[in-house]
Amino acid sequence: MDKPIHIFWFRRDLRLEDNAGLSAALKAGLPVLPLFVFDTEILNKLSDKKDKRVQFIYTTICQLQQQLQDLGSSLRVIYGTPAQAFEQLLQEYSVRAVFTNHDYEPYALQRDQAIDNLLQRHQVAFHHFKDQVIFEKNEVIKDDGKPYTVFTPFSKKWKARLTEMDLKPHETKKYFQGFIQTSPLEIPSLESMGFVATPAEFPPKVLDESMVMHYSRQRDIPGVQGTSHLGIHLRFGTVSIRSVATTAKKLSEVFLNELIWRDFYHMILWHFPQVGKGKSFKPAYDQILWRHQETEFEKWCQGKTGYPIVDAGMRELNTTGIMHNRVRMIVASFLCKHLLLDWRWGEAYFAEKLLDFDLAANNGGWQWAAGSGCDAAPYFRIFNPYLQTKKFDPDLQYIKKWVPELDSFDYPKPIVVHEDARKRCLEAYAQALKNDGPTRVS
Repeated sequence: MDKPIHIFWFRRDLRLEDNAGLSAALKAGLPVLPLFVFDTEILNKLSDKKDKRVQFIYTTICQLQQQLQDLGSSLRVIYGTPAQAFEQLLQEYSVRAVFTNHDYEPYALQRDQAIDNLLQRHQVAFHHFKDQVIFEKNEVIKDDGKPYTVFTPFSKKWKARLTEMDLKPHETKKYFQGFIQTSPLEIPSLESMGFVATPAEFPPKVLDESMVMHYSRQRDIPGVQGTSHLGIHLRFGTVSIRSVATTAKKLSEVFLNELIWRDFYHMILWHFPQVGKGKSFKPAYDQILWRHQETEFEKWCQGKTGYPIVDAGMRELNTTGIMHNRVRMIVASFLCKHLLLDWRWGEAYFAEKLLDFDLAANNGGWQWAAGSGCDAAPYFRIFNPYLQTKKFDPDLQYIKKWVPELDSFDYPKPIVVHEDARKRCLEAYAQALKNDGPTRVS
C-alpha cells in the first residue's frame, strides 16, 4: 500500500505492442499495474453463455497474462463493475494515476465519467489516449468547424491530414521494465463468471499482404478469401490500427478507404451520440411505420427466406459469427426494404451474433442500408438479391456452401415477391417522408 503505482486499464486494446495509453503509462515513472475488468454491466446483458466473443477475450487475456508473467509481472483481472474494481484497487494500492485509451460508445462515456469522478475524490489522475482509430472526435472536420456527414469529403480531408507521425507505433517494448514486479495473479474462470468455455477458431491476426494487393478486385466476392477477417482483432485491439493502416496505405487505397469508413463512423457516433441510442441519423426516418412481423423476422434470422444469397449470409453469421461485407449489405437491405422490418431489429441481431460487433460501424452500416443514416443509400435504392447473386456469386460457390439444400424440395419458397416488396417499400418510405405523415402498411 505504501509504494505508489500507476494503473493501465486494458479495454479495446488487448495487446502490449504499439499501445498509446500503455506506452504513456510505462514512461510515467512509477510501476505499472496492468488491469482488465470483466465488466458485469456488459456481461450480464449477454444471453448466450457460450458467447464466442467472451471466449475470444478470455483467451486473449490468458495470452496477455503469459506475456506479462514472462516479464516478471502479472495482469490483475477483476470480475465486477469498473466502480467496484477501482474501489477495491484504491484500498489495496497507493494509486497516483490511471491510464487508459479512449472509447466512444455511450455506455463507455458514462462509465469513464463515473470512474473519473471516483478517482478525483481520491486525488487520482485519469489519463486518456487515442488508440483505436487514426483520427478521432474533432481531428477531421469541415473548415467551418462542423463535423462531416458525407464520407467522400471526410476521406479526402483524412488523407490530406495524414502524416507519418499518425501511423508511427507507440513504443512499449523498451519500457517493459516499468511493469510492476509481482507473482502471478489468478484469473477468474469463465465458469465462475457464468459462461461456458467454448472451443472456437478465430481468424488469424496477421494481415495477408497478398490479400490487400488484390482487395479491390476480390473484396465483393463472398466465395473467395478476399477480405482481411481482421474485424474481431480491430474491435478488441489485438492488432494495432496504425500497423494495418500502414500496410493499406502502401498496398491498396481501396482497403485504406475501409479503415477510413471505420474512423468516419466513430466520428459520427461521437458527434451524434443519439444514433447509438436507437435514433435515426435523419429524424424524418423515425416516422416510418415498420411492419411488425416476428415470424418473417425469425425466418430472416434463420436463413429461411427463400432468397439464397440472403439465407447463405445469415447461416454464415449464425455458424461462424462472421459475414462477408457485401452480403451484410444485401441481408440488411432485404430486412429493411423487402420485409419492411425495423432496421433496429437487424442491428440488435448483428450485435448479438457478430464476432466483430462494433456499435459505431454496425449502426452506421444498418442506417446506411435503411436510408436513415449519414451518407446513406437513398431509400429508393433497393438491392435485388438475384442481380446481386448474378454479379458477385454467379457460380453459386458461396451460396451452395451455406445452402446445400438449394436445389431440393426442402428449400423454402421466397418469403416475398421481389417486385411486390419493392413497390411496398417505396410507398411506405415515400408516405413517411411526406409532410402529412405516415400511414400504416400491411
